[in-house]
Amino acid sequence: MPDNATSQVQPAFAALAARAPSLALESAETRIARLQRLLKETMAARDAIYEAAHAELGLCNTDIDQQLLMVKGEIEYACKHLAEWMKAEPVKGSLMTLGKKSYIRYEPKGVVLTLGTWNAPYAIGLVPAVGALAAGNSVLLKPSELAPQSAAVLADIVARAMEPDVFTVLQGGAEVAQELLQQPFNHIFYIGGHQVGRLVMKAAAEHFASVTLEMGGKNPTIIDASADIEDTARKIAWGRLSNAGQVCIAPDYALVHESVKAAFCEALARNIQAMYDPDGAGYEASPEYPCIINDRHFERVAALLDDAREKGATFHCGGGRNPAARHIDPCVISDVDEGMRIMQEEIFGPAIAVVGWTEREEVIEIIKRRAKPLALYIYAKDREAIDWFLARTTAGSTVVNHNMIQSGTNPHLPFGGVNASGIGRIGGHFTFLECSNQRSIVEEGPPVGDPNMMYPPYSDKFKKMMGSMFDRPLAVPDAVVRGINGLIKVTSVFKRQR
Repeated sequence: MPDNATSQVQPAFAALAARAPSLALESAETRIARLQRLLKETMAARDAIYEAAHAELGLCNTDIDQQLLMVKGEIEYACKHLAEWMKAEPVKGSLMTLGKKSYIRYEPKGVVLTLGTWNAPYAIGLVPAVGALAAGNSVLLKPSELAPQSAAVLADIVARAMEPDVFTVLQGGAEVAQELLQQPFNHIFYIGGHQVGRLVMKAAAEHFASVTLEMGGKNPTIIDASADIEDTARKIAWGRLSNAGQVCIAPDYALVHESVKAAFCEALARNIQAMYDPDGAGYEASPEYPCIINDRHFERVAALLDDAREKGATFHCGGGRNPAARHIDPCVISDVDEGMRIMQEEIFGPAIAVVGWTEREEVIEIIKRRAKPLALYIYAKDREAIDWFLARTTAGSTVVNHNMIQSGTNPHLPFGGVNASGIGRIGGHFTFLECSNQRSIVEEGPPVGDPNMMYPPYSDKFKKMMGSMFDRPLAVPDAVVRGINGLIKVTSVFKRQR
């Protein structure tokens, strides 16, 4: 990071703002070509991406490829559909707009800021940018300083693919982010924690900028008595320990029916070992099990585990750690209570808390004590149980009988949170919409009746007509509106021919 990183903020923003008006006029073909260059340079940098991710988190190539495939999928989907997205969208008429043409025009918001995070720097850094560029905006990405090698790789990729006044990357720490938030961006993406999310919202309010926030939280996993426990344990073992638990949509705590709780804890511990320590060499030796991002986060997770142990929690596996390597063995913890920090804070590490229940209402009450989650998972064979829990909970996304498969896998699904877990949606067309001003346009058509009747002084006839509308539905069948509009057009043609 250059010593004068903050001094680059205002010039970079000024260049992006100056270019934004011309980007709004570009064709779909021009935007698509730009996105294709971004994809090409990203794929060409795979070796550098692997090297950075190995150094920062100890990730294996397969896990890194999952990020890159998300980027690839987003770009290819946007390129395929962009021309259609950019078209003006006709909308149905109404009684109040008889004879008029109504449609929506999608125009870019202007300059978009993306504040990335460290746990998936390529997906989180580039996916929002793809939608913003597709919508015709200029973009500034500030990657997380906690993954500096990845930040440098991202800066190099973008510099090779894009003009600096279209898409640029500024590296640096909190001081750069603070300076960026002083600039009048038109839209801001932030994916991370609540503390910074609040700062982003406050800064955005100063300029009336719109925001898309995804901030995670404690994601509950409901396990019904009817669930296939072995299948459930295998899937949760994978979902909880992906990226060593440092994933915003990972299961955080499991609400397990008492009749299957003991079997679940045993199966979960066994499946964790089968995946990440199959030969007994220790979890630290597993190439698929990464480390904690830095010392501060290592100490935070360790403190959560120590607090739970000191207050009487049962550890079914895990607890070993190596501070020098920022390594923590995966933990399955039961006999937890509300007084433990592990039930109060997002874990964001390789541990899961298990809570038993006997009545469904207990599950709802436990979930309600916490902020609305980014993700919620339900495991059950009983369809009635699945529907019961779906109807009485809310979350940004939910998966039934699996976990962690709802993000970056289907561009037709919006991804985001609810209130404290997030605002707005990303993914496919939804990112394009987040970065677009949906401009409503009504074009006047041929006059209907006496066009001067609606202007003061109001005639008795107009007053009576307006008053009569309270006595009948304003919504009329679409076919009727189309028929009347057609009649108005035909009548106007005959009038012009006279």
